[in-house]
Amino acid sequence: MMSPSLKNQIRSFIDSLHSEKGYAANTCRAYSHNLNEFVSFVSETFFSNKNQKGADLLKADQIDSLMIRGYLGFLYKKNKKVTIARKLSAVRSFFRFLVKHGVILDNPLDLILTPKQNKAIPVYLPVDDIFRLLDSIKTDTLAGIRNRAIFETLYSSGIRVSELEGLNVFDVDVKKCLIRVVGKGNKERIVPIGTKAMAAIKAYRKRLQKEAGIGEDNNTPLFLNKDQGRLTSRSIARILDKTARECGLLIPVSPHALRHTFATHMLDAGADLRVVQELLGHKSLSTTQKYTHVSIDRLMETYDKAHPRR
Repeated sequence: MMSPSLKNQIRSFIDSLHSEKGYAANTCRAYSHNLNEFVSFVSETFFSNKNQKGADLLKADQIDSLMIRGYLGFLYKKNKKVTIARKLSAVRSFFRFLVKHGVILDNPLDLILTPKQNKAIPVYLPVDDIFRLLDSIKTDTLAGIRNRAIFETLYSSGIRVSELEGLNVFDVDVKKCLIRVVGKGNKERIVPIGTKAMAAIKAYRKRLQKEAGIGEDNNTPLFLNKDQGRLTSRSIARILDKTARECGLLIPVSPHALRHTFATHMLDAGADLRVVQELLGHKSLSTTQKYTHVSIDRLMETYDKAHPRR
């Protein structure tokens, strides 16, 4: 019996990411793209297969560490270290899957090191700038009221934009100022939000009912686009970028920057690192610790200015 091709094994791997690990559709697509790019490179470079049919015939046991190193060299020509690490991680996870299921005996990536990455401090907004951004949003239209509610919620709760996109009406507990979000791996968590953000959500839903007749009796999407469908993460990012430019901010502002801003301001104000980890929905504490670099930098700056014998 012939063993399945590498591309068929990739499809099985992607299916397992979705069904067993609960990975989101976007994450699965990214894995699939990275792995098929790898297959195409190996097929064309080491087997002289310039067509789709040749790539489809490639088998897992034909891949060795030399080919992996060749792929790394190919990636270094046009990618940053963080991109290389992400693409290599996808290939590494795939071959671990093949070893686990007995498709191959040895992992050709066992002796391949992931490129060391520079630790970048997350982009965040100072308190004055985030206040200026939020206060700049005009609320004389339904769209303006909605946008204010969206960005107040992102900054107030620190949730991911994908989590905000997935919010429904029944996920919001108005009385207790809590929201239920579904994060990575379909894991649910309860997150508190501030009174200003909750007031903004209530104002938006009230205006929505007045103008469009959409109440809160049904568990519909919390934030709607102009066609009364669910507002997407991409649209939210575009609206935020436009809002930031209009209010004169000099750095690009993404929804994830609001998440960074939330975490940084919480830690600066003395919040416990593990509490912030829970609020952000991070699986590992080390992921949350990257936000402490900002606080430490500010601490050292204050120390240098204030200490008489520095």
